[in-house]
Amino acid sequence: MSEASERSVEQTVRHELSGGVGWITLDRPEALNAIDAGQRDRLIALLRQASADPDTRAVVLTATGRGFCTGADLRSRPGSGPGAGPPRPPGPGDVARTIRDGAQALVAAVLDCEKPVIAAVNGIAAGIGAHLALACDLVVAAESARFIEIFARRGLVPDGGGAYLLTRLVGVHKAKELIFLADDVPAAEALALGLVNRVVPDDDLESAAREWAERLAVGPTRAFALAKNLVNRALEVDRATAFREEADAVELNMATDDGREGVRAFAERRAPEFSGH
Repeated sequence: MSEASERSVEQTVRHELSGGVGWITLDRPEALNAIDAGQRDRLIALLRQASADPDTRAVVLTATGRGFCTGADLRSRPGSGPGAGPPRPPGPGDVARTIRDGAQALVAAVLDCEKPVIAAVNGIAAGIGAHLALACDLVVAAESARFIEIFARRGLVPDGGGAYLLTRLVGVHKAKELIFLADDVPAAEALALGLVNRVVPDDDLESAAREWAERLAVGPTRAFALAKNLVNRALEVDRATAFREEADAVELNMATDDGREGVRAFAERRAPEFSGH
């Protein structure tokens, strides 16, 4: 029996809602928070739940121990237990389907979450763990954090949207360097490259993430969702499409309670009080 199966998925991927902030914590420090299929699926479900829940106004994704997430736990894949025998070779389409339904679905759940998602990276973020962090809207890293495009070390192609995310964050040549050479990227270098927004002392990581999350949790939630979608699409569409979608987003936002409250507060020369609706 694997270490992960000895504890429930709810214990290894914890969730708490506090003050409008949904805290999702990977809690399998003995495995540096490598995730198996059950934990991955719970992360996806929690992110989708956060989108639909009006009481959740921001999300923080973090972990315990020395690792944020060291990637997929290949030892816990189905059929890998004692007495299982040799694994069946994958048939045509099996690997692609696994990637689509697994790593890509996880990263998409972060990108598509309608609430701002903050990654609080406490240690090693490797493979899909790095992509999980980089897909977040804001990334706060502890000084001890490291990001590793581990795939080339294993003779693998990056999955979980790695090439998509890195190219947009650091450009073509730097993305190829990170993918081909698979070197560790310390937190300070990650900050200089634009992979993270902020680096803080290890002991300050939770408080720094909490500060930003609490600010977001009292902000205009629907406006954040619309703006997030515009930014995510900005490098994928032409100018005419971007401008049209921007105009549509502004119109949609003005139909929200917070959009109207913002205008009223400006006219009345007072601070707005956003409800998230």
